[in-house]
Amino acid sequence: MTGTKTVLITGCSSGMGRQAALALHRLGHRVYATARRPETLADLAAQGIETLPLDVTDERSMAEAVARIEQAHGSVDVLINNAAYGLHLPVESATPEEVRAQFDTNVFGLVRMAQLVLPGMRRAGRGRIVNISSMAGRFSPPGGAFYHASKHAVEAISDSLRLEVAPFGVEVVVVQPGPTITEFSSTAVGTMHGGATAGDPYGSFRAELADMYANKSFTRRNGAVPAETATRAIVHAATVPRPRARYAIGALARATMIARRLLPDAAFDAVMRRSFPLPSAG
Repeated sequence: MTGTKTVLITGCSSGMGRQAALALHRLGHRVYATARRPETLADLAAQGIETLPLDVTDERSMAEAVARIEQAHGSVDVLINNAAYGLHLPVESATPEEVRAQFDTNVFGLVRMAQLVLPGMRRAGRGRIVNISSMAGRFSPPGGAFYHASKHAVEAISDSLRLEVAPFGVEVVVVQPGPTITEFSSTAVGTMHGGATAGDPYGSFRAELADMYANKSFTRRNGAVPAETATRAIVHAATVPRPRARYAIGALARATMIARRLLPDAAFDAVMRRSFPLPSAG
């Protein structure tokens, strides 16, 4: 995409969304950085970035944000669907409310944002939707069923959407980060219901999983990439004239997704058993 573009980014209170907003602003694009709590965007506003309240679980706030941008600029040129978090619990332990909240944010909010910007993009005859998925969209480890399922859904939705909107001049791009050094790990740990408790068959497993996410998985030593690396990939996906359908970020993401595609289930399960803690039946 050439020229100055109007870019709407969800989930800019921290991490990749915030960094992408800054990077695209520095490139001269009109960036609308959004978050559920707009006070978290004060420093972005101070640097000249437009900020708006937007909660991807609230229809009114999504519709109002898109309407405001379209009123000023005609259409959104680039939507970056970044808002997401990771619920990490055993399937048996998660409450229905927790599962619904995971999908409300990671899937249904992403879909609704696309639905809201697409009429304007079709009228303009151009546009791009960048969906931030994850290597999580290609495999699922113990403790990650619902977060990974949400990213599997993003992958499937993006594949269908890419074909549906191409005739209207709209492109759909998926970005698949591996472990990235952001606040994601602390948020994930916060969903794990604390440590081991008497009578809980998954208590020790949750404690070990929390330790892995807090202290091991999201470090450079274990293959995590800096936020700046992920940001460059997102900016590239949003601005390159002819984007690929997918951009995997980091050697670990690429290797894991290739292994999942090539290995039989039993062999890949063995890899997961070596890489992740498991509940103990004893």
